[in-house]
Amino acid sequence: MGFYSQQVVPRLVEWTLGTSGFDRYRESTTEGLSGRVVEIGFGSGLNLPHYPPGVDTVLAVEPASVARRRAERRIREAAVAVEHVGLDGQVLPLDDASCDGALCTFTLCTVPDPSRALAELYRVLKPAGTVHFLEHGLSPDPGVANWQHRLEPLQRRLADGCHLTRDPTSLVEQAGFVMRRNEQRYVQGPKPWCWVTLGVAAKPLARRAST
Repeated sequence: MGFYSQQVVPRLVEWTLGTSGFDRYRESTTEGLSGRVVEIGFGSGLNLPHYPPGVDTVLAVEPASVARRRAERRIREAAVAVEHVGLDGQVLPLDDASCDGALCTFTLCTVPDPSRALAELYRVLKPAGTVHFLEHGLSPDPGVANWQHRLEPLQRRLADGCHLTRDPTSLVEQAGFVMRRNEQRYVQGPKPWCWVTLGVAAKPLARRAST
């Protein structure tokens, strides 16, 4: 990872997504999590103040060293234990069925292979474990979506691979999860960047047999 992606992008993400306007969405996204939770795209720990009391341990996965350093104060102040366990959400150093829950916020847009990352979350979650996600993505409005497709090449260069046109709901469902909650809306700001999905999906107790 180069200087821009290591040093600039984590600060940019913290500046744009660390505002108080996102607090209520983070609070709502983490609602219902408990036990041992793996968070991919941990960043600088912006979700830590919003974890509910039932969460015992957060297993943090974050590739950017500057983001991990900027998270240190929040970790010290957090009511939950945090353990850095890896750098890549696509390859989790965790045992199968070892986590009660999973969290990703504004991560599926940037991870190189979101399907692979979600497959890893599926693997490490216990049966009936839930993945909670807060992501921006492809708008259902054709005019906005057209602008997202036009802007995406520039967005990917400026934001270290961040996509505007991924559909987080479809990605989560295609990974085998069953959607329990799916709320979508525009948040304040330019519409191509501000169509947001808040979701909770569960790992089934058993996969359906293929026919």
